[in-house]
Order: sequence, then C-alpha cells, then structure tokens
Amino acid sequence: MDSRSDENTSAPRGVLAGVFLNPWVMLALAGLFWSGNHIAARAGAGHVPPLGLGSLRWLIAAAIMWPFVRNHVRRDMPAILRGWKPILGLSIIGGAVFSALQYTALQYTTALNGSIFNSFAPAIIVLVGALLFGERLRPLNLAGIAVSFAGVIVIVSRGDLAILQTISFNYGDVLLLVNMAVWAIYSTCLRLRPPVHPLTFTWLLAVIAGVTLIPFWIWEHVNGFHMQASGLTLAVLAYVTIFPGILAYICWNRGIEAVGAARGGVFLHLIPFYGAVLATLLLGERLMGFHIAGCALILSGVWFAAKK
Repeated sequence: MDSRSDENTSAPRGVLAGVFLNPWVMLALAGLFWSGNHIAARAGAGHVPPLGLGSLRWLIAAAIMWPFVRNHVRRDMPAILRGWKPILGLSIIGGAVFSALQYTALQYTTALNGSIFNSFAPAIIVLVGALLFGERLRPLNLAGIAVSFAGVIVIVSRGDLAILQTISFNYGDVLLLVNMAVWAIYSTCLRLRPPVHPLTFTWLLAVIAGVTLIPFWIWEHVNGFHMQASGLTLAVLAYVTIFPGILAYICWNRGIEAVGAARGGVFLHLIPFYGAVLATLLLGERLMGFHIAGCALILSGVWFAAKK
C-alpha cells in the first residue's frame, strides 16, 4: 500500500484525537454526559434506591473498565501506593458522597431544581479554591461566571423571572446545595492526586466509591427500599454508569487537571444548555426565544470565564 495513503488517513485521525483530547472539549463533553443525570435519577425515583444506585453504578463501571485499565494499574502501582491517601479521599468525596447525596436528593426534588442548584457549583468552586489554595480569577473570568449563570436563570425561568417565585424548595434541595459544596471540594482538590493514568484514577475512584456505599445500600435494603427488577431500572443503571459515570469523570478530571477548577467549573453551566438543545432535537419541543437568549448568555459566559 502507498505510504502516502497511510499518512493521509492518519493525519485526520490525529487531528480528530487532538480535538477530543483538548481539555476544553473534554469539559464540554462532561457537561453533555451529565446533562441527563438528573432526569435519569428522577425517572428512577421509587424504582431504584439512591444508595443502591450509587453503589451499583460504580461497581459496574469498575467491572467494565477493568480489561482496559489493568495494564495501567500495574504500571501505576508504585504511585498508587505512595499517593493512596489523596486517592482514597477524592474517591470517597467525589464518588461515594457526591453520588449518595445527589441520588438521595432527587428522590425528593425535581430535575429542574437539580439544574438550578447545579448552577451554583462554579461560584462555590471559586470560593473553595480561594479558601483552600489561594486561587484568584481575573475580573473577566468572574464576569463570565456571572453571565453564564444569568443564562441558566433565563432558561429555567423560561424568560419570566416570576416563575422562579413559584418554585418550591424542600429537603432534597438542601441536599443538592450541600452536594455542590462537596463537588467543589473534589474538583478543587484534584490537583492533589498522584501522577497516575486518568483511567487508573477513574477505576480506583469507581472501586472505592462502590465499595464504600455497599453498607449503606444494605441498610437501605433492610429498611424496605428494594431495587425493582424492571426495564426502567436497567435503563437508568446503563445510562448513569456509562455516561455520567465513566465517560464524564474521565473528561472532567482531565479537563480540570489541565485548566484548573475555577476556570473549568463554569462548564457546569452547559448542563441546562444541553438540556434545552436535546429537548428540542429529541423530544420535538419548540425552540423559544428564552432558549436562544439563555444559550447565548451561557456560551458567552463560558468563553469569558475560560480566557487567560
């Protein structure tokens, strides 16, 4: 075969790989994969116990990943043994605690409220970064966070701020707000993880988080909250394992490692943006003026927040 043909085919592949490995693209993909997490968890309320879902999603993810990650784990073992403390802490905080609080909260509140409280995360990440590591953002970056948050409000309020007054908050919303602080701590402290392959770290997180939640899953089962054997249960498990679990964490960890938690955190504002786009494309919902205005604000804010 002509060697020039090999060069011509490998070049586009190299460019494509470079695009998808770009940290900004990976952060955007993480938001896309997470965009359906609130909906899936809310759809499974009453069918899938939250702590069982949190544990099982991570254990299944670890099993799926093992054939692809085992060689990395063997090579990274010296670094794992040296840095086991931050690995353990990050896995419990960002995997076990975050999943447990999120899925428990969505048993009591709505997916809409989940999107609203999710939008507080970038500001909390900036605050945690300043408190723990003395991080500072330029005024332009802070303005970007504010603009993108305004875009979120436009979408969830459907362009009518009076709608926000009709939204009620409950116990689940308190858990969601606490969980945003948990996520901010995890994202900010990712810099402490040892130098291991991204797949190794994600696999370790999945194993530790899944095992940590097993006793709580057993307690949940003993108290009568059983996992229902149904197609809905399987669908929810499949989605939250593959997309918000494996793929989103790999993309988020890599992106935050490259650009920092404060600048990368604003990409969480893309989640309601994706929700609006997917509802239009997949569910046939009408594209309204408030969708366009909100999405424009979100994308503009993300661009300003990401600038150096």
